[in-house]
Amino acid sequence: MKKRFAVLLSGCGVYDGAEIHEATMTLYAIVKQGATYQIFAPNINQHHVINHLTGEEMNETRNVLVEAARIARGNIKDITDFDANNFDALILPGGFGVAKNFSDFAFKGLESKINPLIEKMIKQMAEQKKPIGGLCISPAILAKIFENADVTIGSDEATAEIINNMGANHKITNHGEVVYDKKYNLYTTPCYMLDATIVDIANGAMNIVAKILGNYN
Repeated sequence: MKKRFAVLLSGCGVYDGAEIHEATMTLYAIVKQGATYQIFAPNINQHHVINHLTGEEMNETRNVLVEAARIARGNIKDITDFDANNFDALILPGGFGVAKNFSDFAFKGLESKINPLIEKMIKQMAEQKKPIGGLCISPAILAKIFENADVTIGSDEATAEIINNMGANHKITNHGEVVYDKKYNLYTTPCYMLDATIVDIANGAMNIVAKILGNYN
């Protein structure tokens, strides 16, 4: 039977939602390697809306679930419908939505808090000792939840320092490298936390999915 991934998206667009390249390449990597996926997102408003042409904040409100449905082509479920029993792995692409919509890490750093819906989903998988993957900035959330976890966001010193101060252990990595934490069954890779091309993102997504699936061999 094919392994099933739950993919958690934080909207649509790097500056206020899910990073589209990372999300798309993750979906591709999952199917390319013989697994399947179901996309989830929380039915909440985004922290704010950014004009991706100018970088300026826009005076409007958007919903994370509705925006993530753009990437999912409509095939998406509310996070409240998630049941860890139905999935073999969970993976979180990055984007500022992770640090703005799933948490307030972008604004409060070390003192940040995670949306309870997101934390519940992640902990459900952890309780069943199922693999959890994080791309780009997503490992910062995992570092907040899992004490003394080994994670990576690449080589950004300021973010790495916050992660270490949370009680996690940041590992410096380059393009496509994956850090595995055996204690919690976590897999993390830097993607656009480094100066990357779309090929680098594809390689990172393929590698983290391959590592997760290798856990079952």
